[in-house]
Amino acid sequence: MKILIFSDSHGNLPPMETAVLEEKPDHIIHLGDMERDADDLRRFFPKIPVASIAGNCDYFTACERNRVFTLGGKKFFITHGHFYGVKLGVDKLINTALVAGADVALFGHTHLPYYSEVQGMLVINPGTVGMGYRTYGVLTIEAGRMSYQRREV
Repeated sequence: MKILIFSDSHGNLPPMETAVLEEKPDHIIHLGDMERDADDLRRFFPKIPVASIAGNCDYFTACERNRVFTLGGKKFFITHGHFYGVKLGVDKLINTALVAGADVALFGHTHLPYYSEVQGMLVINPGTVGMGYRTYGVLTIEAGRMSYQRREV
């Protein structure tokens, strides 16, 4: 299973479209800023499931700010990150995800790529797909094993 991870697209759809067409993912996760971009991905690629949450720039939305779900047999905790102070550090986010029993914790907000493993849990920020280096993440789950790569578009 191949999962594309986007964050902080800020209305810049072409890089995400390019990545989806090149990568041919099974699922997409959008970590906020802008929620409407996740909606556009759903419209453009109706056969690919898109999980998304709202970011700090997503005003007046009913979209969740955090989600926990299982995908490919792994438990995901996703958030934009601003409620966890990720610009100052990731400890609060990591603790919350560990308490939730997550195998993977995903966040955005900082516009900077981040990857670590904490007590067997992957902690990932794909960076921003909408500004700067335009990075995204590719998480692959095969036979219960996970591998991650950050890519530029």
